[in-house]
Amino acid sequence: MTLDLVTIRRDLHQIPELGLEEKMTQSYLLEQIRQLNKPYIDQKLWQTGVLVFVRGYAPKKTIGWRTDMDGLPIVKETGLDFASQHEGRMHACGHDVHMTIALGLLEKIAEQQPKNNMLFLFQPAEENLAGAKLMYDDGAFGEWLPDEFYALHVRPDMKVGDIATNAGTLFAGTCEVKITFRGKGGHAAFPHETKDALVAASYFVTQVQTVVSRNVDPIKGGVVTFGHMTAGTTNNVIADTAFLHGTIRSLTQENSLLMQERVRQLAQGVAQSFDMTVDIELNQGGYLPVENHPDLTKNLMAFFEKAEGVNLIDCPPAMTGEDFGYLLHKVPGVMFWLGVDTPYPLHHPKMSPDERAIAFAVEQVGHFLNSCLN
Repeated sequence: MTLDLVTIRRDLHQIPELGLEEKMTQSYLLEQIRQLNKPYIDQKLWQTGVLVFVRGYAPKKTIGWRTDMDGLPIVKETGLDFASQHEGRMHACGHDVHMTIALGLLEKIAEQQPKNNMLFLFQPAEENLAGAKLMYDDGAFGEWLPDEFYALHVRPDMKVGDIATNAGTLFAGTCEVKITFRGKGGHAAFPHETKDALVAASYFVTQVQTVVSRNVDPIKGGVVTFGHMTAGTTNNVIADTAFLHGTIRSLTQENSLLMQERVRQLAQGVAQSFDMTVDIELNQGGYLPVENHPDLTKNLMAFFEKAEGVNLIDCPPAMTGEDFGYLLHKVPGVMFWLGVDTPYPLHHPKMSPDERAIAFAVEQVGHFLNSCLN
């Protein structure tokens, strides 16, 4: 029996679900896994996630492969015949492709019982709730915890056949920031009787730009962005509260902690200067930097450098975030980009990967994993 991977991808593309709501996705995956029907395959569930364990015949280690499952709250604009059937939901980050590749790899690995163990992790809630951290902290792996962990992520601006990674940090660590300035509202005609939270928040937004420009080593880099601000109700009423929602991104945990502290200090200083209070919430959750293990990365890159049909790229890090970074802080491993050649970026309502990348990944990554297992 051979899984029809293109059909699987298109089926999954039609049923995107948000983090920890992936019940239909989980059921669909289980249906495909059951078709493999091998005596050395075990499985267990964690909430909406699935763990599949391929037992080796003489195991000395366990190799892990992780894929994410959740979609995004995005209204699709692809115009595809197999577009999302869930209103306001879309697989715009390629997780449908990730899951399909994982199923193809599972089928390939399970054709013949490997020497070492192999864990396939179908992980929910990558986009919003750091499902990797939730599963690890809840002990979901148990005795199946891998000795090495691998994963890929589709990349729209790379061609099919491209595999890109590096032996350091691939993705940034991210920290969600929520700040609320609390002052005293009043009539626009009597500003001296108020404490204008909107002005304080605006002042903070301009000053926070110095966190990177005057605190972070330019060679290391970092990002502080506030993309959402809410304050006031109408034109002639001074706002008593102002809410800001932003993100901090850094390629090292040390740098992230530095920027978090500077953001906190600036917010507190601005609030004090305007004689008001401020609530600050910094939540890094499980989105730590994706730091590849140097030796394992060198092995992976050496393998793909020799592989026919693979264009290996030693790429710089990106400021995108990924909760696989949490697992790589617990288990050594590697993440890499997979080219899918589409003009639209990740999280775009028209993002539609080239499906030829699925067979390419299953073939090439399957060879790599078999080299690790046997």
